[in-house]
Formats: sequence, structure tokens, C-alpha cells
Amino acid sequence: MPKLWEVTKLVRSKNAGPFVLTFDIMFDDAQVYRRVKESNAITKERVARMYRQDEEDVLFFHCDNALAIKFSIPRPVFSGDLGDTDIYGGQQHAPLLDIEVPG
Repeated sequence: MPKLWEVTKLVRSKNAGPFVLTFDIMFDDAQVYRRVKESNAITKERVARMYRQDEEDVLFFHCDNALAIKFSIPRPVFSGDLGDTDIYGGQQHAPLLDIEVPG
């Protein structure tokens, strides 16, 4: 099975303010986007487990017109606070890259 990084145009994370991280999984092929979406390889539940969040704290949606899956979670450490190792939130997408995509 291919990994998510192999079938996407872009996978990124970034701050959505100092207290929230937002993630974008973008595709340039509508058929591949639909396949990933329908496979349930990326769901709110899975994201919550991966990032150790309560499901009710995960904002998750499919943006069909942009061929994108998007979600936001609370930052585990506020941006710039002591213990923050990624002030811009730009490296938090890495665990998503190895998700296997069926089909």
C-alpha cells in the first residue's frame, strides 16, 4: 500500500494562533482524493489517537472543492512557551506521512 506522502500534493502543519495547530492534506488528483476519503484512512478518531487528543477537541473536515482534508487540534504546548520545540508548528505533520492508503 502506498503511504500518504506518496499520493498527496502537500501535507503540512502550521500554527492557527499560539494555541492551535492546523493541518492540511492536499491532493492534485480528484480520484486519489476520493479514494483516500472513502477509505477512512484519515478520520477524526485516528487523528485524535495519533495526536493524543480528545475527539471533541479535534476539528476535522473534508474540503471537496479544494481536494483537501483539514483538521485542527489544540497545541500541546503554547507557541513560544517553555518546552515548545516547534514555535511555528511546521513539523507536526510528520506522523501523518506514513499512513498507509488502501487501493
